[in-house]
Amino acid sequence: MAVSCSHSSILFPPSTSSVSFNRFPCLQTLRFKSRNVYPKSRVSSVSASSSRSLEALIFDCDGVILESENLHRQAYNDAFSHFDVRCPPSSSESLNWSLEFYDKFQNLVGGGKPKMRWYFRENGWPTSTLFDSPPESDDDRAKLIDTLQDWKTERYKEIIKSGNVEARPGVIRLMDEARAAGKKLAVCSAATKSSVILCLENLILIERFQGLDCFLAGDDVKEKKPDPSIYITAAEKLGVSVKDCLVIEDSVIGLQAATKAGMSCVITYTSSTSDQDFKEAIAVYPDLSNVSLKDLETLLQTIVTAA
Repeated sequence: MAVSCSHSSILFPPSTSSVSFNRFPCLQTLRFKSRNVYPKSRVSSVSASSSRSLEALIFDCDGVILESENLHRQAYNDAFSHFDVRCPPSSSESLNWSLEFYDKFQNLVGGGKPKMRWYFRENGWPTSTLFDSPPESDDDRAKLIDTLQDWKTERYKEIIKSGNVEARPGVIRLMDEARAAGKKLAVCSAATKSSVILCLENLILIERFQGLDCFLAGDDVKEKKPDPSIYITAAEKLGVSVKDCLVIEDSVIGLQAATKAGMSCVITYTSSTSDQDFKEAIAVYPDLSNVSLKDLETLLQTIVTAA
């Protein structure tokens, strides 16, 4: 069973540059209370038949380095506002997906276009500046979805590049501690390579990104998480045994990928993953602000002692 840690706030920047866009709501500081669903000071059930030492630290990107879902939500809402999307058409204001709704919705429907298509199908196709009346033909509906998604994607990039988005608490410090201690560093994300590069170059900065010993994205492997191939490939590229790698993930899907690869995993959950079952993790944190490299090394030693 995993170790539970105290709660902390997750910070989002107060504003973004508008560039060529207009009518953007400001990004706001959001605070979430952690949910202490894991008994304290319980050792993971993961066993080890031989000693483990922390030789490589592997980070997921979305949810670990960056809590991206709220930024995606913000970009969708900016698109709805820009095109004055009214759903249902009788609404007096543009569509706005709340944080509570999106936390559940993004785990229900994957992908941007499928999200909007599902929502409009369930709640009625909207009016907008693109269509005065709700689109009825498949072609018009596809045009609406494509236009909204393209605009939302560009908006998301502008938010990331704005300089107002920061890595989650403790991430950069922990990376620097690992590098100073001679540990190998990797980032393994299921997202597309271009998306991950955009995030890393702007959040951990180019020097740290270029200093990674391994960087793998969804494009680099045939199977997505929870398949373990991305982590197995990382260990091979790092030249490190899987038992000496420690993965930092935010979701049960990532946790499954790590443990199937034979790696230990700690969780730093987000508001949308806090209720998931993390019993296979060796520790669960709301963020990494109070987690040191020494803490992680001690966790691996604890696993060996328990075994």
